[in-house]
Amino acid sequence: MSDGQDSGQEKTEDPTQKKLQDARKRGDVPSSQEVKSWFVLLSGFLFLLALAPITLPNLIEYLGNYLTNVSKISIDMDSVTTLLIDVFGGMLIILLVPFLLMLIFAVASSVIQTGFLLSFEPVTPKLSKIGLISGFKRLFSGRSLLEFVKGILKILLIGTIMYVVASGSLTNIQGLVGIAAADILARIWQLVILFMIPVLFIMGVVAVADYFYQVFAYRKKLRMTRQEIKDEMKQTEGDPMVKARLRQLRMEKSRQRMMAAVPDADVVVTNPTHFAVAMQYDPILMPAPKVIAKGIDAVALRIRAVAEEHEIIIIENPPLARALYEVVEIDECIPAEHYKAVAEIISYVFKVKRRHMPSDNPQPSPSPN
Repeated sequence: MSDGQDSGQEKTEDPTQKKLQDARKRGDVPSSQEVKSWFVLLSGFLFLLALAPITLPNLIEYLGNYLTNVSKISIDMDSVTTLLIDVFGGMLIILLVPFLLMLIFAVASSVIQTGFLLSFEPVTPKLSKIGLISGFKRLFSGRSLLEFVKGILKILLIGTIMYVVASGSLTNIQGLVGIAAADILARIWQLVILFMIPVLFIMGVVAVADYFYQVFAYRKKLRMTRQEIKDEMKQTEGDPMVKARLRQLRMEKSRQRMMAAVPDADVVVTNPTHFAVAMQYDPILMPAPKVIAKGIDAVALRIRAVAEEHEIIIIENPPLARALYEVVEIDECIPAEHYKAVAEIISYVFKVKRRHMPSDNPQPSPSPN
């Protein structure tokens, strides 16, 4: 099929396992940004729930020392630079645990979605992505529009939650005037926890829905035409015509080896014309008679002809010939259930052979009187 015809086909077939594996090697896997955001949000919630009562007072105390001694701070460039380094360095040490917690949860969200995957291709610069036209295409694509609508919906949902939570707590907030800073922080902490619980639930629902959508869109993007599947099968498994020809050659060589073994047979059991099975038996070397050749129709006639050419005994036994052909493979001994029938044939054959063999000790002819 030509390329033009192939391009006219619709991509209606699910991607093959090979195409999915190739895409994964390129780092192209289904992944939801909403799932990652939800995990980061969860890490922030866990921090506020378990560690904030310890971390935030330390942070306030640390910053309070600078505020109470603000009059002693020099405002020259060197002093301000040193101050900023000290302040941000100390804050980083205090907030190191929540930062690490968010990092761990962000990595976990990727591993849960895609498994352990290391690929630099997604971050490799590509000239095809650099340009005004390609930029506009990505900006106004259906995917970008969907992300925009999704962002608006998230803002509306979170805004509604904030309004409901805040409106129910306005009277309490007004009563915070004039109380200690520690009490204000405790109250704000309670409000934030109360606010984040419904946000986590709603964002969790959004994340699950978005993940399944991303999987659906990913598999749709990788859909293939029937011709692409056929071409892939040719690449991975070889051309079917070539494989058929190779299979035919192997069968011909196997048949030639089989026909070459027919002269060594002790007996050929026939149907009489549709089936032929050649057997060989050496009581010393074999536990039971062995099938060395078999065939049907034309091959059976050929086996029979070779047997007649080499004066091999041919016995017509249609049930036994059909059974041995269907049950026993080449170079295999006959199964136990056929011992009796085959033993009778082999015994007869050996008797006939002994009858035609010259005697080792011929009797002397009687002398004339």
